[in-house]
Amino acid sequence: MTVRNDLLILLGRVMMALLFIISGFAKFTAAAGTKAYFAKTGVPAPEIAYVAAVAIELGVGILFLVGAKTRVMAVVLAVFTVATAVLAHKQLGDVQQKAQFLKNLAIAGGFLGFAVLGGGAYNVDGQMARPGRGRSRVTA
Repeated sequence: MTVRNDLLILLGRVMMALLFIISGFAKFTAAAGTKAYFAKTGVPAPEIAYVAAVAIELGVGILFLVGAKTRVMAVVLAVFTVATAVLAHKQLGDVQQKAQFLKNLAIAGGFLGFAVLGGGAYNVDGQMARPGRGRSRVTA
């Protein structure tokens, strides 16, 4: 890879991760409202869904941002994003809901690209793989 490509991969990771980190933080700081919204929209087990959403959006979002197990985190975020499309934006007769559904599918597609491509050179995994760091290659 070229330096330019690695910088573009980093920029893409930052842009995609921020969406989830900001959303996860908003959910974390508004627990009651988020749980009520989940219940209102028919999300099963709103209490459990809340904990899972915050953990994935914040935790996995941060891991994806820094490039820790990028490929695995990308798959987790892709699955989560498709699940949220199906659970939260299922009224495809509504133009706004259809747009949100399709946006989620597009984001999931971007994550699948990272699942194949990896995190580029600028990430935690890449730093761990450098000589003298105790690992010989990057696996995720």
